[in-house]
Amino acid sequence: QVQVVESGGGLVQAGGSLRLSCTTSGLAFATRAMGWFRQAPGKEREGVSCIIWSGGSTYYPDSVKGRFTVSRDNNANTLYLQMNNLKPEDTAMYYCAADSNFYSSCMNFSPDRFGYWGQGTQVTVSS
Repeated sequence: QVQVVESGGGLVQAGGSLRLSCTTSGLAFATRAMGWFRQAPGKEREGVSCIIWSGGSTYYPDSVKGRFTVSRDNNANTLYLQMNNLKPEDTAMYYCAADSNFYSSCMNFSPDRFGYWGQGTQVTVSS
């Protein structure tokens, strides 16, 4: 049985930091690209980071580049997202997701590629 569980969200002031974690089981974590996505009320789901199976390549959109850092521990089947210098516009539900395929790159990074999702963790940044 596949499980994907996010944690670490919360309320933080602008300029602050949070570290999200995503623990997984049942999906051969070490063979899959992993992504973090977010969705604010009334907006489409947005990808905020991707990391390939080995951790050797990552992708960030311009909106978070230089502020967010994705990492993974394949021995612990866990994905992380370090978020620094948070802004009110970062407020959203954050989701962890695993690529449906094995050994994929972070090219063509979109939610459609990811078949295993967690329930999300809320991040709220106050101004």
